[in-house]
Amino acid sequence: MSSRAGPSSESQGPPLQRRITRTQTAGNLGEAIFDSEVVPSSLVEIAPILRVANEVEKTHPRVAYLCRFYAFEKAHRLDPTSSGRGVRQFKTALLQRLERENDPTLKGRIKKSDAREMQSFYQHYYKKYIQALQNAADKADRAQLTKAYQTANVLFEVLKAVNMTQSMEVDREILETQDKVAEKTEILVPYNILPLDPDSANQAIMRFPEIQAAVFALRNTRGLAWPKDYKKKKDEDILDWLGAMYGFQKHNVANQREHLILLLANVHIRQFPKPDQQPKLDERALTEVMKKLFKNYKKWCKYLGRKSSLWLPTIQQEVQQRKLLYMGLYLLIWGEAANLRFMPECLCYIYHHMAFELYGMLAGNVSPLTGENIKPAYGGEEEAFLRKVVTPIYDVIAKEAERSKRGRSKHSQWRNYDDLNEYFWSVDCFRLGWPMRADADFFCLPVEKLYFDKLKIVLVCMP
Repeated sequence: MSSRAGPSSESQGPPLQRRITRTQTAGNLGEAIFDSEVVPSSLVEIAPILRVANEVEKTHPRVAYLCRFYAFEKAHRLDPTSSGRGVRQFKTALLQRLERENDPTLKGRIKKSDAREMQSFYQHYYKKYIQALQNAADKADRAQLTKAYQTANVLFEVLKAVNMTQSMEVDREILETQDKVAEKTEILVPYNILPLDPDSANQAIMRFPEIQAAVFALRNTRGLAWPKDYKKKKDEDILDWLGAMYGFQKHNVANQREHLILLLANVHIRQFPKPDQQPKLDERALTEVMKKLFKNYKKWCKYLGRKSSLWLPTIQQEVQQRKLLYMGLYLLIWGEAANLRFMPECLCYIYHHMAFELYGMLAGNVSPLTGENIKPAYGGEEEAFLRKVVTPIYDVIAKEAERSKRGRSKHSQWRNYDDLNEYFWSVDCFRLGWPMRADADFFCLPVEKLYFDKLKIVLVCMP
């Protein structure tokens, strides 16, 4: 990736193979100030690249130039015709800046080529900055370390593009360094309140006894059979197991892990007399949170005359784990339910069957249909719960919304959330089955049809 502006000589690297002309990006912005934070929504992918360019510009202007040039190329690939809102003006401003800064930054380049310049800076950044943060005595500033790894990833992306343009291979040492960076990037993920990655155990909030007690309890996965093809990571917990078995989205698992830990910790610390300072979750806290979470579910079971699926083991050492599994499953269903949250009894129906599956798996029950150990009806695949449970029900809601004609239709001609939720107020809802039958009444749209021999209302299944 060499410069496209200024004279092209051998010392400056080969010119671009495809010249991007000003007619493709022309606008009336002129010499507008370019801000990396003001990026059109359709080009949001290049914002991190421009941020890195701004950070390194004072000390390494040529590296900043190469980052901006790569950002321009990427923006042009994302929107080659500049049809997005604000894209033409944005690309024009960036192109003008590149033309203006090419010669000055080229004169200040330390290495003989842009590829060598990028490789040298990448190694310098890792050794002098990232390793210094890693070797710090306290390692307290997790945010700074996370940002450093993100910057290194961007620099490597630009480095690869520059090397590809100049037909150079990336050195093995740099590839090995990037493998370390990528590994750490997967660990140091964004979080809301609790940094739960292995490298954040020394963070102040993670030192509270109530937080440690909840985290320790969730990490008790003893006796849980993981899927054969599942790649276990360090510090896997109950939520990870539920996500793997039922096909919940990984970000939903992360959110509900933090949610459950905070629920348990907040109740744990309010117990009187106060629990021991050792990281052990108080059973009173566990019972109280479980009681609140399943209040509506137990009322639903009682109303329909059904026994709940909250079966506890007779072995006392397994009771806490089972309670946490039941609570984690409920929160994962709720977290991924989207609009189904407006149908609480529908969620009760879903949870009732999934909790029963959970009990069957933990008890080692055998399916009478297959003769094999019980498995989730909708598990085994990534995002299975969203695609196979939430989406079909949501599609029914969407079709009913279309039938309402934006509220102009009579209420008797379409079903709203309450109408759909009422389906689960009756024992007839169990006709839906589990896995749910696609031809069940719930998935059929009521349509009035006039017959010449008589009038009647029928249910017509819509594709």
